[in-house]
Amino acid sequence: MYIRGDHAELVVGGRLDVRSAADARTVLHSAVDDGVGDLVLDLSELDSWDATGLGVIMGAHRRAGRCGRRLVLRGVPPQMQRLLVATRLHRILAIEGGIGVESLPRV
Repeated sequence: MYIRGDHAELVVGGRLDVRSAADARTVLHSAVDDGVGDLVLDLSELDSWDATGLGVIMGAHRRAGRCGRRLVLRGVPPQMQRLLVATRLHRILAIEGGIGVESLPRV
């Protein structure tokens, strides 16, 4: 897993899972704490995430809210969009361009 960017936009790539969660949490919390306005999290290079990785995203979302910021997801891959819809988190998280629920293939 890698994260590059600054306090306004981060690109996350690789696997966001139990092995990378602690490092990702540290980087995301620093970005939230050090910036102002929206924090854009570009997930277009993310290969996969597990429940722990999703928890890191939700934790950053909550922390951003407490800091008066908004976490915005960009470039969410289709398989991860399905997970967000299945867990109904697409209703809570800000997703750039939204998720076309009707266009997602049924599993």
